[in-house]
Amino acid sequence: MYAATPSTSGSDLGVERDRLLEAFAETRACTESLAAPLSAEDQQLQSMPDASPTKWHRGHTTWFFEAFVLEPAGIDAVDSRYAFIFNSYYESVGPRHPRAQRGLLSRPSAAQVSDYRRRVDDAVSRLLSTAGGEQLAQVLPTVQLGIAHEEQHQELLLTDILHAFSQNPLRPAYTGAPASAFARPEAPPSARASAPDPLAFVTFPGGLREIGAPARGFAFDNERPRHRRWVEPFALGDRLVCVRELKAFIDAGGYRAPSLWLSEGFDMVRARGLTSPLHSSYEDGSLNVFTLAGARVAHDDEPVVHVSYYEADAIARFLGARLPTEVEWETVAEGEALRGNFSGGSLRPQPASSAPGGASGVRQLFGDAWEWTQSGYEAYPGYEVTRGALGEYNGKFMVSQMVLRGGSCFTPRGHVRASYRNFWHPPTQFQMTGIRLARGVPA
Repeated sequence: MYAATPSTSGSDLGVERDRLLEAFAETRACTESLAAPLSAEDQQLQSMPDASPTKWHRGHTTWFFEAFVLEPAGIDAVDSRYAFIFNSYYESVGPRHPRAQRGLLSRPSAAQVSDYRRRVDDAVSRLLSTAGGEQLAQVLPTVQLGIAHEEQHQELLLTDILHAFSQNPLRPAYTGAPASAFARPEAPPSARASAPDPLAFVTFPGGLREIGAPARGFAFDNERPRHRRWVEPFALGDRLVCVRELKAFIDAGGYRAPSLWLSEGFDMVRARGLTSPLHSSYEDGSLNVFTLAGARVAHDDEPVVHVSYYEADAIARFLGARLPTEVEWETVAEGEALRGNFSGGSLRPQPASSAPGGASGVRQLFGDAWEWTQSGYEAYPGYEVTRGALGEYNGKFMVSQMVLRGGSCFTPRGHVRASYRNFWHPPTQFQMTGIRLARGVPA
């Protein structure tokens, strides 16, 4: 769930205290800035059971600090009733309000949630500032986890409000960033055409590789322990699959061709009547997409997003490739600088031509769109579930889900690393999910 307990030396703890105080304040302020453009009515919306209202995200992330940082330190809850409302899935903490009914919670109001956040923020800051020695060493890892947890909910806040707005006939735009944040980056005249760079493959040797987070430093428990895996020679696409390639798939009848699909995937296509990714429609050669900036026509060179695992798998097969394994992905990403288009930049995926080239020759490994892998979400060899309620954070979800890597344009920059494992069920479309191709190569 989190890193090894920090060193208990006074100087190290003092540095860590100051760093986390600053990170805590910045993270909490970022959540509020994301929610600020939304009215109280907007914050109430829950458009499907898998999504949550903005107001609930703000309250839940606050309850997390209250339940796992403040209450163990003997600090009373602001309102004991909030535990039932804002608990997500921590069975050992107690009963909770049904997930699918979070949109029915008109009380507490958005203003009351703001007050709740302020009071908990003050209490956490006081605790971090005054705790010393053993107490500080105990609380710091949980605060770090709470910060990372809130960053996850910042991304969910954006994906959930996008889905909610997509259900509104007025097609409203989210205005949490200046218009320039949604714009395509300026490029020289010769590069402004929307024809994408040709998709190429970069080959990597096989062999015994190590993956997983190192023992020191923050990481979620599902990223550890670091361990060895055998990898056959493989090749990765040098960029994400783009809209032009999606159009070719659609034009060739890809959504109607059962030979391209896993059985469950084709059942989903028929049940949902899919003819293009979520938040999009394909008409007269144009892919019309709904984004946080409102409705627009997608450029051919921008990455495909809002695809399920099933769609990603079928499109990869159509393009004569497959999805990478998470081992393949991580062994390449470990050698790359953490650069990409994250939530602090543009709140829309950018074309590969705007992405810096990596040392390996592979672009867009980080940011723009989460990349589905063909790896099921399971425990690494030697994984042990942490005792207590926080042990429920990841371990109990290790079944029937697929791993995604790399982060997206909705992900905070500091939240992602090469070992980070995201996971969703195969039918999931409402996240900012995209496609990276892979191939096996002869040994």
